[in-house]
Amino acid sequence: MWRLIGTYYSFGLLIVTIVCWLVSGVTSPAQYWLPCAHQSGQLRQGAGMKFWQMVTWAETSHYREIARYAEELGFYGVMNADHAFFPQTVSSPYPYAADGKPPMPSDSEYPDTWVSLAQMAAVTERLMFSTSVYILPLRNPIEVAKATGTLALMSDNRFILGAGVGWMKDEFDAYGIDFSTRGQRYDECLEVLRQLWTGDWTEYQGRHIAFDSLRILPAPTASVPIYLGGSSPVALRRTARIADGWIGNGNTVDEVPPLLAQLQQLRREAGREHEPFETVIGLSEPATIATYQRLQDLGMTAGVNAPFAFTCGWQSSLAAKREQMEQFAEQFIRPLADD
Repeated sequence: MWRLIGTYYSFGLLIVTIVCWLVSGVTSPAQYWLPCAHQSGQLRQGAGMKFWQMVTWAETSHYREIARYAEELGFYGVMNADHAFFPQTVSSPYPYAADGKPPMPSDSEYPDTWVSLAQMAAVTERLMFSTSVYILPLRNPIEVAKATGTLALMSDNRFILGAGVGWMKDEFDAYGIDFSTRGQRYDECLEVLRQLWTGDWTEYQGRHIAFDSLRILPAPTASVPIYLGGSSPVALRRTARIADGWIGNGNTVDEVPPLLAQLQQLRREAGREHEPFETVIGLSEPATIATYQRLQDLGMTAGVNAPFAFTCGWQSSLAAKREQMEQFAEQFIRPLADD
């Protein structure tokens, strides 16, 4: 069925859903910290460290309340995750684990990326939203530009595109897209998005993506920031050359300084060392305030509160999630907010 859908999956219902939620305001492993017991509307924490709350693998029915808690407790933003589906047999090795096994079980929830962000944006006012990370070369960039441009506009510019090249070949096979050329397609997708977000007439003639002059309206009222994931040399070079930020994949404290130094050097080589740049890094081991202060001095701008699967278990109540978030805010967000 997925092969029939291919790369031209329709976002029509998605856009309608986003509009309805945002207009109506409907209400209704690698990171271990605490055990469970840009434009208008942007939440700022002074010059201190920012912190994102991950909702990866959390119960979808909890997203709305998690977003409310996050805004109340002073988190900078919320990040979800993306996979098109979960194959019964995963043939690709997971690149961030020594044994190649992905951390999530097959019944993990991956709700639609844009619909879930729209729902959370509808019940908050300042919280930022992104994805760690959206598998961009798997999708049609025209559809992505329309969905994300609408999301950015209707959330009052609180959306940041977090994108990655993807590691699961099974997804690309089902969509009928060549896995081996995903990096080239990724580069073209990023170019196309920035062109289409302007709302101007534009055409594109690439190796993998081509279309005659068209435009998408409404367009975002401000530039949509792009944060890229991946730690390979090519991924870091791409990030330094074109991105507004970098999203880590869970690093030890000792791994962070050389990564920051490498990004800084690559950005100097690209002539972009004076441009604003964000580094969102989740640590794979316990941290202290002093740890974050030292990493901030080296250029790290944002930390991550781990997915609840790692702090509260794969299933947990909203009360348990809130308690964990409150503990994290008390231990890190408040002390580091204006450091």
